[in-house]
Amino acid sequence: MPITGSQMTSEDLILSAGKAIIVSSNKIERIVESEVAIEEFGEPTTLPSRHNSNTTKVIDLEGRAVIPGLVDSHAHIVWSGDRSREVRWRQMGHTYSEIANFGGGIISTVESTKNSSELDLFKIGRSRLKVALRNGTTHVETKSGYGLDSDSELKLLKVAHLLSQDESTPTIDSTWLGAHAIPKGYTLSTYTEELISEQLPLVVESGLARSADVFCEPGWFGLEESEDILRASKNQGLELRMHIDEFADGGGGDLAAELKVSSADHAHYTNEDARLKLRDAGVNTGFLPGTPFSMGSDWPNFDLLTEMGAPWSIATDYNPNNQVLSIPFLASCLVQRCGVDPLVALVASTVNPAATTPHPSGLKHGCIVPGSVANLNILNSPHWESWCLTPGTTPFVATMLEGKLISHDL
Repeated sequence: MPITGSQMTSEDLILSAGKAIIVSSNKIERIVESEVAIEEFGEPTTLPSRHNSNTTKVIDLEGRAVIPGLVDSHAHIVWSGDRSREVRWRQMGHTYSEIANFGGGIISTVESTKNSSELDLFKIGRSRLKVALRNGTTHVETKSGYGLDSDSELKLLKVAHLLSQDESTPTIDSTWLGAHAIPKGYTLSTYTEELISEQLPLVVESGLARSADVFCEPGWFGLEESEDILRASKNQGLELRMHIDEFADGGGGDLAAELKVSSADHAHYTNEDARLKLRDAGVNTGFLPGTPFSMGSDWPNFDLLTEMGAPWSIATDYNPNNQVLSIPFLASCLVQRCGVDPLVALVASTVNPAATTPHPSGLKHGCIVPGSVANLNILNSPHWESWCLTPGTTPFVATMLEGKLISHDL
C-alpha cells in the first residue's frame, strides 16, 4: 500500500540506529538489534570491496545508513539513436510538435530503433540498467513505444524480457506503449484501429507485457482514442497506466480516474479537481521531474499531493530527451530546489512506486520490513538524508540486489 499525507513525514518510518538486517537468499527475514545478530552469527567483517562471499555471515557497515532499493516506475530503457540536436531547437523556442516536424521527436528514435538488432538493443539496455543500479535503482518499469508497428514493438518487449533475466541488473516490469505517437502513413483513427485489432492481440499472446500505456495528450492520442485502447487492453487482461497532461491539461486526469489506472504519469498540468478525483479513485500520480529539468520547464507542485493525502511517486522517465537515470539526482531537485521533505521524496521513490509495479518474485519491495525483497542501498554517510544531497555522484557505496551485495567501489 502507498503511504500518503502526513504519514509521508512520520518519524515512525525511520528505524533507529544499531539494528541488524537478517537476509536469507533474496528475502529480509528479521530485523534485530546488532548485538543479537553478532551473538547468533559471529563477529562481523567490514564491507567487502567488491562482492561478499558466501562465507560472510555478518557485515559491519561502520555506522552507515541504509535505505530501501529505489523503484523507477516509469522509464524507457530500450531504444537507440541520438537526439542531442533537439536541445538548440528547444532553446530557439520550437515546440515539441514543431521539432517532430523537423525530423526529430519520437519518430526519429523509432527509425533508429527499428534499424537496430535485438543484440544491439540488449547491450544498450544493459548498460543503462547498470548505471541505474549504481544510482540505487533495484527495479524498473520500462515501456516499449519506439517501434510503433507490431514486429518492432514485440522486438522491444522481447529485449526487455531478456534484460529481466540478467541477475546483475535491476528487475523489470514491462509495459506496452504502442500508443506513443502516430507513425508515418497513418492517421490517428487508422493507427488506433491497428493498435486495438492487431498489436494488442499479439502483445497479449506473447505474454511479454504486464500493462498497457497511452500517451494521452492533445496532438497525440485524444481522450476517445485513449479510452478505446485502454478499455480494450483491460478486457484482454492487461493492467493500465497513462501518460497525461505533460504539456497542457487535456483532461487526462479525469479519464485516468474513471478507468482507475495504476499510475497517471507526468500530470504536470492536471487541474486540482482532477487530482482530487485521482486521489479518490486510488490512482497514483507519477511525477517525472527529470522531464521539466531536461526540457527547461517549471516544476509542478509536489507538496500539493501530500497536502491532499493523494498517493504519488517520482520516476526518471529516462528517454532520448531526458537521459537521467539517477533517482537521487531527481530527489535532489525536489529537496534542494522545491523544498520537499527528504523523507517524502524517499517514500515517493520506494514504497509508493513499488505499489504500482510489483516485483517479479511476488514479494514486497521498496521497503525494509521482514518478508520483503532484500533490495537495500548502503549510504556513504551515517545520515539517511544524504541519499538526495549529492547530485552528480551516487550517494551509495553498495547496493544489495535480491540478497547479493554489489559494491560501487567509491
